[in-house]
Amino acid sequence: MTMIGIIDCGISNVGSVHNAFAFLDIESRLIQRPEGLSDCSHIVLPGDGAFPDGMERLMESGMHEALVSCVGEGRPLLGICLGMQLMVSEGDEFRRTRGLGLISGRVSRIEPNDPSLPIPQVGWNEVSFLRQSRVIAGFGKQASFYFMNSFAFSDAKARAVTALCDYGGPVAAMIEQEHIFGVQFHPEKSQRSGLKLLRNFAHI
Repeated sequence: MTMIGIIDCGISNVGSVHNAFAFLDIESRLIQRPEGLSDCSHIVLPGDGAFPDGMERLMESGMHEALVSCVGEGRPLLGICLGMQLMVSEGDEFRRTRGLGLISGRVSRIEPNDPSLPIPQVGWNEVSFLRQSRVIAGFGKQASFYFMNSFAFSDAKARAVTALCDYGGPVAAMIEQEHIFGVQFHPEKSQRSGLKLLRNFAHI
């Protein structure tokens, strides 16, 4: 049976993610302690805010070790926005901070080629898929999603990057490695496309 465990350790408003799964009639649960993950088949790590604060909250709750352990057991993990960023090796926001290290790479501030583009990027943007993935099954080549970010996975050409958006140059919009998936946008705020992606994830 599918049970989505949504990590709730104070780094995101998890209500919208929980509501999105409820709308899809997919059972989910907010998880505040590592032991709550014991019977979860899938895990979602949402996040808003700064990289160092996010890692601090995960470490204080013991969730950082639990997430690494669950991934090692083969359970699918979806990182959303800051949650995607925390899955990589390190982030440069404010100070260099070690991430969960589940996917090799670094998170850095977006530097658009067009100086008129504001940071953070806030709003809808077209996402182009570089290769097929289980979370975007049935999407075709592009779809629009809602973004709200100042930082992103730094190497848009890395092997782990599966989709890009254009924001004064290519910006990594999705990363993937085996059963680990990360999206820089907010599927829970992206209407039909976002709901479809969450449904695909739950069916992995």
